Amino acid sequence: QVSTSRYTWKVKLIGEGADDAGGSEDLVLCSLDVQSEDLVLCPDRFLLNPAALSKDHMVQFRFLGILMAVAIRTKKPLDLHLAPWVWKQLCSMPLGEPDLEEVDLLTFRTLQGILHLENSGITEENFHVMIPLDSFVAHSADGRLVPVGPGGQNISLNFSNRTEYVERALQYRLHEMDSQVASVREGTAPPVSVETLKKLVRYRDIAESHQLVAWFWQSLEEFTNEERVLFLRFVSGRSRLPSNPADMTQKFQIIKVDRPVNGLPTAQTCFFLLRLPPYTSQVVLAERLRYSIHNCPSIDMDNYMLTHNTEPLETSDTEDLKGVAVKWAPRALQIYSSGHC
Repeated sequence: QVSTSRYTWKVKLIGEGADDAGGSEDLVLCSLDVQSEDLVLCPDRFLLNPAALSKDHMVQFRFLGILMAVAIRTKKPLDLHLAPWVWKQLCSMPLGEPDLEEVDLLTFRTLQGILHLENSGITEENFHVMIPLDSFVAHSADGRLVPVGPGGQNISLNFSNRTEYVERALQYRLHEMDSQVASVREGTAPPVSVETLKKLVRYRDIAESHQLVAWFWQSLEEFTNEERVLFLRFVSGRSRLPSNPADMTQKFQIIKVDRPVNGLPTAQTCFFLLRLPPYTSQVVLAERLRYSIHNCPSIDMDNYMLTHNTEPLETSDTEDLKGVAVKWAPRALQIYSSGHC
């Protein structure tokens, strides 16, 4: 656990009268240990091992992500020699043929050779003599011969379907580490915990036992983590929660408001506050909440109004702009459905 920005972590040695302040050497040792087992060398940089798929491996990859996040927060260099391929995936950048060429030149040239047989002398008659593969299999990053696609080992490779084979092989190689990358990214940005939000909540003008509250928590639990991140941005302007709820200086406030039934929820990021109108069902609540978090991700909406040359309204008037209720206050525009103040 990181307690200050100065030290990586603090370790208490059980049974000994000393402790450790967690300097940068700890990160170096941890990164070297990770590189020794969970990564694949190719040729002078490391890739994540696509064969490391067990639960324990996923925990280790998540810990690698935590190490990366700690290194960034504490400004302690991390001695980790990852290939550009991995960094691109961690940043959600698409991979392409040049990336495979960079990390596995032999496989890239083999696939290109199978695809482009012009002037090679290889024909349908001598294809199996010249190409040493008889099914839809290819070598993975860690050297295993694996099927490319479902049942690939049972699909015969021939002259006529070679293009399909190359496409499948490329897709497999470009995505064979997706699970490992996802675990690393989870470590760098832990998922939004509904249970943590429940520990932070404060109810106003509504009881915890109210049906609306139960529907709200059910909806949030059904959301994907990406949707929960959008929700957190919608109500607070941030994309993650602290690992320790005690570090949160604000309570998450839920208020029941007297507005039209099945309307859009509203929020105020300054106060970490969500306003819920009455709903006829949990399904409707979830649908309205999803609409709001997907269509109102920005805090500053003033420029929207300026570009549309909207004249100020009286403070008691409202109008709908694509489902967004806006209201002019003195010298400032308040965006209610975005919840931004």
